[in-house]
Amino acid sequence: MIPFIDLNTYNQSFEEQFNAKLHSIFLSGTLILGKEVSLFESNFAKFCGTNHCVGVGNGLDALTLIFKGYIELGRLQLGDKVIVPANTYVASVLAIVNAGLHPVLLEPNEDTFNLCPIEAEKHIDSNVKAILVVHLYGQLADMKSINHLAKSNNLLVIEDAAQAHGAENSIGLRAGNLSDAAAFSFYPTKNLGALGDGGAITTNDDLLANLLKKTRNYGRSSRFENKVIGFNSRLDEIHAAFLNIKLPTLDQHNQKRRVIAKYYIDTINNPKIKLPFFDETKNHVFHLFVVRVNDREKFCEYLDKNHVGYSFHYPIPPHKQKCLQLPFLHLPITEKIHDSVVSIPISPILSVSNYEEVANILNRY
Repeated sequence: MIPFIDLNTYNQSFEEQFNAKLHSIFLSGTLILGKEVSLFESNFAKFCGTNHCVGVGNGLDALTLIFKGYIELGRLQLGDKVIVPANTYVASVLAIVNAGLHPVLLEPNEDTFNLCPIEAEKHIDSNVKAILVVHLYGQLADMKSINHLAKSNNLLVIEDAAQAHGAENSIGLRAGNLSDAAAFSFYPTKNLGALGDGGAITTNDDLLANLLKKTRNYGRSSRFENKVIGFNSRLDEIHAAFLNIKLPTLDQHNQKRRVIAKYYIDTINNPKIKLPFFDETKNHVFHLFVVRVNDREKFCEYLDKNHVGYSFHYPIPPHKQKCLQLPFLHLPITEKIHDSVVSIPISPILSVSNYEEVANILNRY
């Protein structure tokens, strides 16, 4: 069996370092917002090229706290509209709703799966105050065009970079440093994953960063003083330590993902399978390698029969989720994408023989 993902094997390479660090944290007695979190915030800000990184509990909280923060700072108001791609994971939309804002779901570019700036421009009105860009599956959106559009209309730009750790544009700027603020998830399956939930916000906005350091911790400005409404959403000291250990390997592992992706694209030649777009630059870190097929059930039965792991990202689009109550929306491109996508193995620990076998199996489909 070629697994879709094998976290146990992947994390074993860090086991000795992690055990040593765990013992060190145990002896320190500092378990919440200690030196490991501070060190990771410094390291990840430097990695992304931003002035600030604020560690939080998870990726959804990261997005929600950004929106809440800009409401507190007066840059957004309750009920403002936020443009967001319709084919994202539901968490992107939940963050907007949870912050008291109104999502405007737009059809994506069908080739890249990302927000289309031309489509976004059509939907800007006086109530739209922000654009939430999702670097879906690890590929950067067209940030040059989106930022130009936002600047022309005085809109905030926020990145959902939960799947794009380390992705770079043509001039070397990374995900997390391409907008007013960005949200990351360190869920264990991410390119940079913890051993549980974790998240972070990166920004060059001093006011926002200072506010977020309070709001993630009950709104505290000192031990016994709370000046703003806050939350309990802090990156765990132990997870931060593990992330500090893994971060130096991220670029190397992202490059391995690109090598596998290029092999798939160069080798898989089957008219029944549509491969993802890849321009062979560092703007894609292939958190996922997502193919499209017309008969997904039949295709997955074939993968099962040939012992190839797979997953769906995602079978139900946000506007079809009952929690959001948006059944009136008609988004045929989004619905077509969600009905046809299948993610195949692309872990950086895949052996050459593994990904060669996956390609051969897909060619025989």
